[in-house]
Amino acid sequence: MKTNKILGLILVLVGVIIILAVLYHSFAIFTGKKEAPEIFKTPVSQTEERPDLMQKEMEKAIGEQIQKMLPADSLEKLLNLISWSVLAGILIFGGAQISSIGTKLLKS
Repeated sequence: MKTNKILGLILVLVGVIIILAVLYHSFAIFTGKKEAPEIFKTPVSQTEERPDLMQKEMEKAIGEQIQKMLPADSLEKLLNLISWSVLAGILIFGGAQISSIGTKLLKS
C-alpha cells in the first residue's frame, strides 16, 4: 500500500517535470532564445557536369522569383517549428498520462 503511494508520487513528479521541461524549451524556441531542433535541412544542390543552358537559366529565373517571395530558409524554419510543436504535443500528452497513472496510484 505504501509502495503504491510512493510510486504514484514519483510518477506524478516525473510527468510534471516532463511537461514543465517541454514548456520551458518551447517558450525558449518561440521567443528566439533557442533554435528549434533541426530536423529538416535544405539539400545542397549538386551541379551536373554539362547542364543544359536553357534549363539552367530557367532554374535561375525561378529561383530569383521564389527568393523575392520567401526568404531562403523560411520554409525550413517553418517545418522545424511544426515538427517541434508535434513532438512537444506528444511529450506533453505522455507527461499527462504518466501523471494520471500516478494520481490513480495515489488514490488506491
